[in-house]
Amino acid sequence: MDTNEFNYLNPQIMYFDNGATTFKPQSMIEATADYYANFSTNIHRGDYDLSLKAELAYENTRELVAHLIKAKNKQEIIFTSGTTEGINMIVEGFFKQILKERDEIVLTLTEHASNILPWYRLSDELGLTIKFIPLNESNEVTLEALKHTITNKTKVVSLAHITNTIGDIRDIKAISEYLHEQGIYLLVDAAQSIAHTKIDVIDMDIDFLIFSGHKMYGPTGTGVVYGKMPYLKKMQPLILGGGMNDEFDESGDYTLKPVPYCFEAGTPNIAGVIGLGKSVEMLLKIGLLKIEGYERDLREYAIEKLKMLPHIVIYNEHNAGHTILFNIKDVFAQDTAIYLNQFGICVRAGSHCAKMMPKVLGIKNTCRITFGIYNTKSQIDFLVKALAQGADDVYGDVI
Repeated sequence: MDTNEFNYLNPQIMYFDNGATTFKPQSMIEATADYYANFSTNIHRGDYDLSLKAELAYENTRELVAHLIKAKNKQEIIFTSGTTEGINMIVEGFFKQILKERDEIVLTLTEHASNILPWYRLSDELGLTIKFIPLNESNEVTLEALKHTITNKTKVVSLAHITNTIGDIRDIKAISEYLHEQGIYLLVDAAQSIAHTKIDVIDMDIDFLIFSGHKMYGPTGTGVVYGKMPYLKKMQPLILGGGMNDEFDESGDYTLKPVPYCFEAGTPNIAGVIGLGKSVEMLLKIGLLKIEGYERDLREYAIEKLKMLPHIVIYNEHNAGHTILFNIKDVFAQDTAIYLNQFGICVRAGSHCAKMMPKVLGIKNTCRITFGIYNTKSQIDFLVKALAQGADDVYGDVI
């Protein structure tokens, strides 16, 4: 994997927390700095060259994102601060307008908090019913389980494409085909998949797709909502203010700009969106299929090596994503993470914003490895060596 964009990284740091956020390519950093240093103007409201330059760069990212996910046109792309805002925007702006008492929302127990809590609040407000798809023995969603969960009251299914815990990959195309036959909407949280696998919103027939920029080698505070245009035209803006209206008067009348600009009130994160464009360019240049294969190979290699350590428990060995959940037997997950930090190894420990995972795994906290394009097999070897040394300290000579 060509990672020249990341040559500035400290080789002594083994970063395995890409599910939380990713490191940033040099081209993204330079594009963001260039905006602030040379044309830090507002967009969509300036009649001078510097403003036009910023606007063109900002709108170029919209085109790049549309190309990345194969959207019909860039008008279906809305910029947000991240996945959390995006899901709230759709729940409050679209589904709150069309759902009625006793309608059903279908989720899973392995969803991130951002794809659970907005639905809980809407359920409380409207008297909706929340249902959860039973998972199979590998904690995955199957189409058959989904079919047995939905009823004639089900109106929307909201799922992560790849979960941030188990790391299972849902068959979105098959799920979408079945749901649309039943007249059910599909919302897809792509925060953990956008930088790891190819997404085609037309082929997969996705109604709404949401993801964050910082998990795809882009800036923090950036994100994207994709929606089918007929649905976006029915969606109410979450925030009203400058930049998103055409006009208003003293009588209380006002008109909004067309999609997507009616959803981008105020001065947006211009530098972040411009930087995000460079991250998208990098992903397109490398190719998502190549990235997917590379990370799959890393995961399989890591699983093979970790299984050689008898004191390591792996909770999602047979899932296909870029995530590994593990613990050292009888050692608290956070203690493992703190121990690994002594070697410059960064892993996540905790419940990973999925507070219902104990019902799934039977354990509250785990350590999580999530791979990115700059990880290597030699880094995995170093991780395994550190875990083996820790085992010697705790258990004696077990290797």
